[in-house]
Amino acid sequence: MSKQTYRVCFCFRRRFRLAAAEAPEDVKEMFKKYSENGVMSAEKLREFMVEVQHEESATVEEAQAVLDSSKHIFHRRGFSLEAFFKYLFGDNNPPLDPKLGVHHDMNAPLSHYFIFTGHNSYLTGNQLSSDCSDVPIVEALQKGVRVIELDIWPNSTNDDIDVLHGRTLTTPVSLIKCLKSIKEHAFVASEYPVVITLEDHLTRDLQTKVAEMIHQTFGEVLFAPDSGSLKEFPSPESLKRRVIISTKPPKEYLTAKDAEVKKNDSKKEKDSSEEAAWGSEIKSFKNRSDDDQGDDLDEEDDEDDGDDPKVELNAAPEYKRLIAIHAGKGKGGMEEWLKVDPNKVRRLSLSEQELEKAIVAYAKNIVRFTQRNILRIYPKGIRFDSSNYNPLVGWAHGAQMVAFNMQGYGRSLWLMQGMFKANGSCGYVKKPDILLKGDDSLNDVFDPNLPMPIKTRLKVTVYMGEGWYNDFKHTHFDAYSPPDFYVRVGIAGIPADTVMKKTKTLEDNWIPCWNEEFVFPLHVPELALLRIEVHEYDMSEKDDFAGQTCLPVIELRKGIRAVPLHSRKGVRYDTVKLLMGFEFM
Repeated sequence: MSKQTYRVCFCFRRRFRLAAAEAPEDVKEMFKKYSENGVMSAEKLREFMVEVQHEESATVEEAQAVLDSSKHIFHRRGFSLEAFFKYLFGDNNPPLDPKLGVHHDMNAPLSHYFIFTGHNSYLTGNQLSSDCSDVPIVEALQKGVRVIELDIWPNSTNDDIDVLHGRTLTTPVSLIKCLKSIKEHAFVASEYPVVITLEDHLTRDLQTKVAEMIHQTFGEVLFAPDSGSLKEFPSPESLKRRVIISTKPPKEYLTAKDAEVKKNDSKKEKDSSEEAAWGSEIKSFKNRSDDDQGDDLDEEDDEDDGDDPKVELNAAPEYKRLIAIHAGKGKGGMEEWLKVDPNKVRRLSLSEQELEKAIVAYAKNIVRFTQRNILRIYPKGIRFDSSNYNPLVGWAHGAQMVAFNMQGYGRSLWLMQGMFKANGSCGYVKKPDILLKGDDSLNDVFDPNLPMPIKTRLKVTVYMGEGWYNDFKHTHFDAYSPPDFYVRVGIAGIPADTVMKKTKTLEDNWIPCWNEEFVFPLHVPELALLRIEVHEYDMSEKDDFAGQTCLPVIELRKGIRAVPLHSRKGVRYDTVKLLMGFEFM
């Protein structure tokens, strides 16, 4: 008889319980130092707020108010250790001070501010085939975006105006619908001005119709200067609750008939070549990556708008009078584009690729230009998936309008969201003084690519985290065991300051306690953003995302703070937080 072997497999599901969050050792030591007989009184809490949290003006009355508002008071006399820990980890102890509100000087010219700027603000998805709608415009305004871009084209019957991404398969939305939505939602998140940048592909008659629409929609809210180009931009404070139009002045008409014919022939050739280029790009859309290099095809081309003796000033006057911020490159190359005119200010648009090339030879020229004029940077044309680029390159050179696709997500967009958490999330952040110094000879003009001394050091302590058990399905990270979390923490800023580090991975723990310190030398802390990401380690697949946030370093509150984390799309989780410490050395 043959011998048979039987194998028995036992499949089982690991069950696990959530342990209660316990204060890390540093918090226990601080409680011990600032308490008596196991109770932290109002006076001792005030001492802690002053000495550890660096809230120098804190009073006993304010400390008592904190105790009174706590649900975890110990016999009405003060905090127990548990109550103190819950206070530190609570919503009333954020890393940015909510009481600050708008605290930057808002009386300088617009050119002295970074401005929260959208790109192709009407698109719901990718750049080639998504719908055009007023919904993403409304969502952007609700998030505090202050610059809305609209591409305006004749509709199919050439008697009205549509908003769409030209020469693509995007479905249009009417201009009037977009304008009405902007009016309704412009100042929901911020009272500071909204700029509408128009990429204009219209005939003179339709430009006149646009002027009527804008006047009827915005009325007295519209800011339109009395005479031509501005000599200096007004301040955000003076433009509160105003809407501003920015575009190239309308194309003029040549008086010579043969010149007009020549121009039309040239335009037909250009349009034909662009159509062919777009057809080719659309076909290869799925086969190209974000890192591919290519030409910008349908972005704002800023054609030459210099003086021409053959030009007759007979373009739609109503439309021209709308334009408060004139755009255009003028004649010549980069050096000419960046010249500063003491008698007028303007807006210059460059693609991310043009900027990267320009900063090699013209870094100081760019910074000097942006001290009086506005520089807008937009994504390269092959970012069909509505991805974005590193905004710090533009900001470090003074660019005010770093235009982003707001409908997606990703690390670049997290940086954008982090920058505009500053100054009360009003959509305007005052540029640091280093970007506003210097003269026409470029003496003392800032160049972020040159060596500079370390100004300060930021020490970041990652104590612990909690909330995933409440905000995620219990099998989200691993079906059979608790998650294995680690934290990535670092700086986004000028090249010398940019770095990322990570904690150790803690296995099988819903409430990980790392207690790790990191020190970041900072050369330009005014332009630095603290990047924080949590991931769950996966041995066989890509690590799982578990939360992120980005914070302006210059506005971090010192001491021990509860840092809320957000989803990939920037939506704050209900309970997921990190307990972290911040100290400037």
